[in-house]
Amino acid sequence: MTEEFNENMITEIQEGDKVKGTVQKIEDKHVIVFIEGAKFDGIIPISQLTSLHIDKAEEAVSVGDEIEAFVTKIEDKEEDGHYILSKRQLDESQSFESLKEKFENNETIEAEVKEVVKGGLVVDVGLRGFIPASLISTEYIEDFSDYQGRQLTLKIEELDQEKNRVILNHRAIEEEENKAKRAETLQNLEVGSIVDGKVARITSFGAFVNIGGVDGLVHISQITHDRLEKVEDALEIGQEVKVKILSVDTEAERISLSIKDALPGPFETIEENFKVGDIVDGKVMRLANFGAFVEIAKGLQGLVHISQISHEHIGNPSEVLEPGQTVKVKILDINKQDERIALSIKATEEQGQDFDASYLDTSSNDDAPTLGDVFADKFKDLKL
Repeated sequence: MTEEFNENMITEIQEGDKVKGTVQKIEDKHVIVFIEGAKFDGIIPISQLTSLHIDKAEEAVSVGDEIEAFVTKIEDKEEDGHYILSKRQLDESQSFESLKEKFENNETIEAEVKEVVKGGLVVDVGLRGFIPASLISTEYIEDFSDYQGRQLTLKIEELDQEKNRVILNHRAIEEEENKAKRAETLQNLEVGSIVDGKVARITSFGAFVNIGGVDGLVHISQITHDRLEKVEDALEIGQEVKVKILSVDTEAERISLSIKDALPGPFETIEENFKVGDIVDGKVMRLANFGAFVEIAKGLQGLVHISQISHEHIGNPSEVLEPGQTVKVKILDINKQDERIALSIKATEEQGQDFDASYLDTSSNDDAPTLGDVFADKFKDLKL
């Protein structure tokens, strides 16, 4: 009677059934699970414990854990029968259903980075999820080892249950965060204010400077007070600079910046270095019909009017000057308010003489010729 009763108590288990059990023993390559009411114990091979790579079974479960698994095979032996179980298949099936729902609703998920592999990151989403390197970040990252163990917010990029394929995207999360940050930054930027920035990119026409998560353009004409041929001559990527905000277009997300306007102008400190009457070296920068523009310091150019170029009459400055020529100039006037400097070249030179002036000096030679002696020939034919 008792024996018949015990037989009736045994649960009939078929392949494909889902069973619940308790981890009884952990071996290196498999786990033994006690299934209450079952004819045999269950065995879960290490490969069927999790979709992630593990070297030992104890990395996935512990003795006493209650787990659920699918029955994949029944080895019915009178003395040593057992069920072959797969926790991995059950987890993956359940996870796919959950991920499918989130994918359809465009929801995000949280997952821990379990491995850094060639080409990307492996994360645990109930099954093996993969983040390709191109979908990890908006920034270029050479070494992804810092992501090991990090919890990431992700979007589901691709989901294929048949191929057991789950592709995830973290870059999209960063892009949304950056977009929100840009919008906030643009709203808070004040035209005319001076802020800190960092050179992000360099082009032939200027440099893009990042200020608070958004990039603004510094045109080449706004980099320095003096003429600049190449942006690389003044800036390099990563350089920290101060910039003045010239304009902000929130809709187009365009910002115009100036570095030179954030720096003291050359005319602001001109009185510390120059004063009227000084004679200094200068460089001819360009010529015009009315005179020549001469640079006496970086960003400081003054005009030498054509009348101040030479003691002799000239019709055009190009007759005696050329761009790039070094000349001495005298500062005639400084107009700080209008940022104008009047210069003279001829004021630094003595005027030539038509005759030897030493003839006029009679202080030390009694025999020196008189004015009559000097000009006698000029008056000899003069009739009174």
